[in-house]
Amino acid sequence: MDELQRDLMQERWDLVQNYPSQLRSYVPLFTTYTDAAFPSDLPSDYGLRVALRYEVGRFFASLERFKRAVARKALDEAYVAFADMSLHLDRYLRVGGLYTYYDSTIDNEPLFQPYEDALVYADPVKDPAEVRDLVVLCKGPDKGKTGIVIGIYPDGSNNCVVKLDKYRGMREIRVVPRTWAAKRLGEQDPDDVFLIPRKGAKS
Repeated sequence: MDELQRDLMQERWDLVQNYPSQLRSYVPLFTTYTDAAFPSDLPSDYGLRVALRYEVGRFFASLERFKRAVARKALDEAYVAFADMSLHLDRYLRVGGLYTYYDSTIDNEPLFQPYEDALVYADPVKDPAEVRDLVVLCKGPDKGKTGIVIGIYPDGSNNCVVKLDKYRGMREIRVVPRTWAAKRLGEQDPDDVFLIPRKGAKS
């Protein structure tokens, strides 16, 4: 997914068009893990299997939307479909217990109350972040966390999808109001995905 994000944001349609078939080949992997990790008829296992299969279904429905958007080179639609794919994969990993850590912090906002000036960012109302912008979450339970906008929903909700920066090897996905995702100011390192070398690329 990181390499797909890199190629999509660089509009390498020649490369992006190959991803849907690769991702669809993972269906047996999802199915095998779901059935093997939660095999019993206990209500807890049954409930988790249902939840995981739902996320897999939503992931592949988003993948079909992504495939159609890529065929038309509809960039904004492709961004939204990719964001939904990322969101449902994130939820699958979380529900399936595949995250390598558990963050017991429920709400970061109280932690920042004494340090309101510690975060420096552009006004998210006057200068809202767009896809590819590096952001810091300036409100909400994840206040202070940084990431990149990977999709903006066109449904009037004014929500966007943020891929948080790596923490303990994982990059979580958040859906937040655009007024919570503020563009970072000053010189910033590029998002990690742009540092991934392409296979077969000459140095």
